[in-house]
Order: sequence, then structure tokens, then C-alpha cells
Amino acid sequence: MTEWLDWACDVMHARGVRRRERLQRLWGGHGELVRVTLDGGDTPTVILKVIAPPGDDSIASTRKRRSYDVEEQFYRRYAPRCDGVAQMFASRRVGQGWWLALEDLGGGAMPLDRCLAWLARFHARFLGDPGDGLWPEGTYWHLATRLDELAIDPARASALDRALASAAFQTLLHGDAKDDNFLAAGAVDFQYAGRGCGMKDVAYLLHGRSDAHLERYFQHLRAAAASDVDVDALEREWRALYPVAQQDFARFLAGWRG
Repeated sequence: MTEWLDWACDVMHARGVRRRERLQRLWGGHGELVRVTLDGGDTPTVILKVIAPPGDDSIASTRKRRSYDVEEQFYRRYAPRCDGVAQMFASRRVGQGWWLALEDLGGGAMPLDRCLAWLARFHARFLGDPGDGLWPEGTYWHLATRLDELAIDPARASALDRALASAAFQTLLHGDAKDDNFLAAGAVDFQYAGRGCGMKDVAYLLHGRSDAHLERYFQHLRAAAASDVDVDALEREWRALYPVAQQDFARFLAGWRG
């Protein structure tokens, strides 16, 4: 049994491991995601995120290592304040990586409308939160992280970035709000959680889909917003910024594919 399986048994108060199933390898050889079936213990199964970054000092690898620190902070400090988020049972720092023992949310995909409802609740819950311990600017594709991949007029790209960054209403972003990160029972993968305009998450999720889905997001947002929030002003600002977020994501894609 590997050391991290011994650790999992210990923190989950299990007698042993009956089965382990590799779910996927992490990007760039940074580790693996494993489902473990326990013999006894606090839960029948647990998801282990075993993060072991290579010793590469490139900008991309350094940013990726930082993303795992952010994810651990999110699960430790913010996940307990959320519904529909995998909870973390324990974590251990190992070199430049981590071992994370996470709640097993099972398989299955979350329907799009439920994804939009989840984002709306998440954005409403953390509206105005400073996001201590997370990225100062959420998402993995914002301009400051992708200057080497810039493929459109730099002045235009900067204008898009400034418009989003200067929004009066800022919240916490999931940061990688793609279909694969919304399981039937909740959301996972918060490596790029941080502050920003909520439209960045929505434009990313809805990329390639009809803008008609935006109406459902705002219906969910209105239902989730706290009573002291000027929801009319919030919706006006974010509706105006939705096409800006779309263009900003298109800017990233143009550079990445180029």
C-alpha cells in the first residue's frame, strides 16, 4: 500500500482499502485522481487527489502548482459555506504538492439549468467577498496569465480586461466552470477560484450555446440574491458585461489555438 493510501485510511478512520479506481491523471503529470473504497471508516468511499508536481520551473508549471494551493484553501475555507460542493475531509502538504481527501459526489452530469442555478447561488453567496487565499483574479484564462498567447490587438484585449475588472459588483468565481466540473451532486475542481465579474464563469459555461440560457441564469440570480443587494443594478451591469466576457474568452481561445 502506498503512503498516501495509508494516510487516507488513517484520516478516514478505516481499517483498510478494499478497492481503488483511478479516475484520471492530472494535467502535465502532476498526479492523479483516485476513488478509494474503504473497509470501515467515516464514509464508504473517498476521492483522493494526489498532487505531485514535477520539478519544472516554467511559468505554466509554477502557476499550476499555485493553483493547487488555491484549491486546498478553497476546500478548507470556502467549501463549508457552500451547498452542492464536494467537501474536504483532510489535506496534507507533501513537498510542492498535496494529498486531498474529498467527498465522493459520484458520477453523472449536472443538467445545464442546474449548472446555471449553481453558479447563480455561488455568485450570490460570495458577492463582495475579498476571496482571501484565492486568486486575486479568478479563471485560468484572464489576460495577465496569457500575455504570451495574445492574438488580437493588445489595446482591445486590455480594454476588455479593464471593463471586467472594474465592475462594481465583484464576486468569487468558480474559475473553470465547464460541464465536466459539474457532477450530478455538485461542483468540483476549484484550482482557479478567485475574484471577478460573474459573467466570466457564465460566458465560459455557455460558450458555443445559445444566449437564451442567460435569461435562466439571471432568474436564478434574482432568486438567490440577498435582500440587501440592489439586484436591478447588479443585473444591468452584468448583462452589459456578458458580451465583454464572451469577447474576452474568445481572445483567449484565439491565442491558445494560434
